Amino acid sequence: MRLDHTHDLAAKSWLESANDDDASFPLQNLPFAVFRRAGTAEAFRGGVALGDQVIDLTRVVEAGGFSGLAAQAASACAQPTLNGFLAMGADAWRALRHALFDRFKAQDERERAGPGVAALKRCLVPQADVEYGLPMQIGDYTDFYTSIDHARNIVNLLRPDGSLSPNFQWMPLAYHGRVSSIGLSGQPIRRPLGQRLPTGQREPELAPCARLDYELELGIFIGAGNEQGTRIPVARAEEHVFGLCLLNDWSARDIQSWESVPLGPFLAKNFATTLSPWIVTMDALAPFRGAWTRPSGDPQPLPYLCAPETPAYGALDIQLEVALETANHRRNGIAPTRLSRTSFRHQYWTVAQMVAHHTVGGCNLRSGDLLGSGTVSGPTRAEAGALIELTEAGKTPVRLPTGETRSFLEDGDAVVMTGWCERTGYARIGFGESRGEILPAHGE
Repeated sequence: MRLDHTHDLAAKSWLESANDDDASFPLQNLPFAVFRRAGTAEAFRGGVALGDQVIDLTRVVEAGGFSGLAAQAASACAQPTLNGFLAMGADAWRALRHALFDRFKAQDERERAGPGVAALKRCLVPQADVEYGLPMQIGDYTDFYTSIDHARNIVNLLRPDGSLSPNFQWMPLAYHGRVSSIGLSGQPIRRPLGQRLPTGQREPELAPCARLDYELELGIFIGAGNEQGTRIPVARAEEHVFGLCLLNDWSARDIQSWESVPLGPFLAKNFATTLSPWIVTMDALAPFRGAWTRPSGDPQPLPYLCAPETPAYGALDIQLEVALETANHRRNGIAPTRLSRTSFRHQYWTVAQMVAHHTVGGCNLRSGDLLGSGTVSGPTRAEAGALIELTEAGKTPVRLPTGETRSFLEDGDAVVMTGWCERTGYARIGFGESRGEILPAHGE
């Protein structure tokens, strides 16, 4: 847990939109994305959110705004992806964060009117005028399963007489996902086809998914990797994590239930994964650490999964919310309906534990690799991170203010995920949003 001057609540920016009380991107946040001006053939390049603007790091470099390691880091961001920047490691990430904080912090009136601030103003692009690209060339994607509340809910729904698999409480479980179908907020989600076994039938059929669902997750981007055959100790794991974003792990539940035995999900998960464009750095999240504990009757992690600081600071209190917008919402000008709200602090396994376990056998993680946290659910039904939990596998549909009900997602529905952190004495920081709208299956 490293706090420094960049977390100072009293610090304000000379960019007024960054100082609004409800701003997602104050000076204390400074998340990263890849962008270009919408509708142009400009090259995608790295940018940082501040207020309602994007700091164009390519222009900052051209203006000579930084020096030393910060200048090298900013230059590495002037690329179509941020992989090179992430590979530079935590010292470079922190140097650029500090330089941005210092340059965009409010100055006295004489400095504000000087050539330095004027040059930086020319490096700003309104967020309303940009489009985003995938921030990384993602080499590998691993999706974890780390919420014990989600796991228990699923077991109770699908196997009422069953129990958690015994390994769940001993290690972070995961499977390897598909990279080619990872996209950004706003991507259309085509309803998938696959084999499913209708209730009461003995033979499967090929048909469009009838039980389409979302999963509320966080995406975890690996910064500096490790060599094959080595492992990352849990106490050093977060030095290898650049930051977090929102992740929607779309799921075809009827396809999943038929295909998952014995090797796990395949077509039920590989058709789409949606990320939010902004990556909030681990440095920005430092004030929102909390105690990570286990119930007294649960097994404690093996030594390789627990560092001395884990119990005191292992949890992250990131508030997460899912809302649903149907075609009727849009037609009648009704705001999306909130379905659930939870916190990442409920996860049974931490980010550091996921990274440490992923590499304990010698697997080499690389800069830009993506980990999914697994569905984030809390202990109450209102904190469910997926519709299958919220509606009890469709038995208790959600009622919407439009007069509609939903057991699972229908064509025309849009799922909107948001995230933020807030704590007394620190600036509220946001993650932006992840949005995806369902389109009919091909041929429908």
